[in-house]
Amino acid sequence: MSDARAPRAVHVVAGVVCDADGRVLLAQRPAGKHLAGGWEFPGGKLEPGEARFAGLQRELREELGIEVLAARPLLRLTHSYPEREIDLDVWLISDWSGEPRGLDGQPLRWCERDELVHAELLPADLPVVAALLRS
Repeated sequence: MSDARAPRAVHVVAGVVCDADGRVLLAQRPAGKHLAGGWEFPGGKLEPGEARFAGLQRELREELGIEVLAARPLLRLTHSYPEREIDLDVWLISDWSGEPRGLDGQPLRWCERDELVHAELLPADLPVVAALLRS
C-alpha cells in the first residue's frame, strides 16, 4: 500500500474589482496557462508564508497594475479540477487606485453583475457570482 499523499490544494487569492458604476472586472486566462481562454476574477497563487491580503495586493499589482487599498474576504472555497485542486480565497475590493491593465498580456473586460452568469467564467468562480448577487 502506498503512503503517497495527495498534493495540497494551491492557495489562490482573487479580487472582485468594481468600478464607479458597479461593473466587475474580469481577466481572461492567457494562452499556455491552465484553463487558458477562460474568464476569471483576477488574482493568483499565494506565496509560501505570505499573508492573504498582502498576496492579494501583490497579485493585483503584478497582474493589473493597481494598488489595493482596502478589501474584505467575500468567499473561500475549494474546487477540484481534474489536474489540480485549488483553495480559492476571494476578496471584495472596496478601495483601489490606478487604471487596470492586462500586464501579462491578458484581455480584461468590465461586466455588469447580472451579466456575470453568462460571462464564461471558470467553474471555480461560479459560486463567487452567487455570493456577489446576494451581497
